Amino acid sequence: MEQYQYVGPKKLRCGYTTGSCAAAAAQAAVCMLLGAADILQVQLTTPKGVVLQLEILNICRRQGSVSCMVQKDSGDDPDSTNGVLVGVTASFSAAPGVTIEGGEGVGRVTKPGLECPVGSAAINRVPCQMIRKEVERACQAYKYTNGINITIFIPNGKEIAQHTYNPRLGIVDGISILGTTGIVEPMSEKALVDTIQVEMKVQKAAGAQYIGVTPGNYGEEFTKREFGVSSQNWIKCSNFVGETLDYSVQLGFSGVLLVGHLGKFVKLAAGIMNTHSRYADGRMEILSAHAALAGADKVVIQKIMNSITTDQAVEELANTGLLSQVMDSLLIKIHEAVCRRAGQLKAGVVVYSNKHGLLGKTEYADWLLNQLRNEEYSN
Repeated sequence: MEQYQYVGPKKLRCGYTTGSCAAAAAQAAVCMLLGAADILQVQLTTPKGVVLQLEILNICRRQGSVSCMVQKDSGDDPDSTNGVLVGVTASFSAAPGVTIEGGEGVGRVTKPGLECPVGSAAINRVPCQMIRKEVERACQAYKYTNGINITIFIPNGKEIAQHTYNPRLGIVDGISILGTTGIVEPMSEKALVDTIQVEMKVQKAAGAQYIGVTPGNYGEEFTKREFGVSSQNWIKCSNFVGETLDYSVQLGFSGVLLVGHLGKFVKLAAGIMNTHSRYADGRMEILSAHAALAGADKVVIQKIMNSITTDQAVEELANTGLLSQVMDSLLIKIHEAVCRRAGQLKAGVVVYSNKHGLLGKTEYADWLLNQLRNEEYSN
């Protein structure tokens, strides 16, 4: 696919979704079922309006059915499903209309809160619409008015799913058929934020009133080690602290606890709610300002400003006996900024360092930890 977009200074190639693959394979399979010779390529117009020319692979004809596949191309997006083969079997059906099912390697939904109901195949609404549209167009072209059954299958889908978010979302035994535009936008922030929101919806639908949030694996490990709280069902927010707080409010949670490394969460003290360095850094400037408030002299402030990592800056503050004062000051500003974004939602923050461990907690952190423990035990 030769469509590109810029992410920062990088020109990256776009790809197409599992939903687009399934729709294209369905179009080809139905045409061949209804009498066409082998189809080696199809044209598909995605919901975004991009026209794709997709190769049809692994055609298999049987009595009353035809199967074929399309290989997913994620472009320059770091997607674990890149290169996966999305297969469709089209067969005649006694039931009227178009029936869409999930076969081998397509996940099954086991938890409420997702777009698909519990027990159904993980084939989202827009891909279903795309598949149905292509099948109906093919039927009209061949003047066929009876029923068609479409079964989507993914060879090795169960194994591939272990490298996706599906296990955390309660989708088992395969991957999902996804996509709202039909196009994979490389390194899409929207895709990451949408995934965070879906995880939160699953937690809420499971009855959670309080939610634990950490940027990544290190925060999960620290939480379990330091507080004895299982973080298995916590949300990973990456750099999207602000959006996660917004969704916590929108979904009606009673409280949210953020646990993160100083290297990211120091930025919260300045109201920086997307912690990616592309948007803002300011780590050493923030630490230097609070060190100055705590009485640090010019030499100490210069050492902090010259630090490469926040762990290095923490070491300097510890050596000068200012670490406790600086963290107290910093956590007050973090508390103010997070509560301002969270509104009426009770929000707490825990900050740690790799070398020094726990550095501090904001006002509601201990209370929220207890609520999360209680919910964990009750489940």
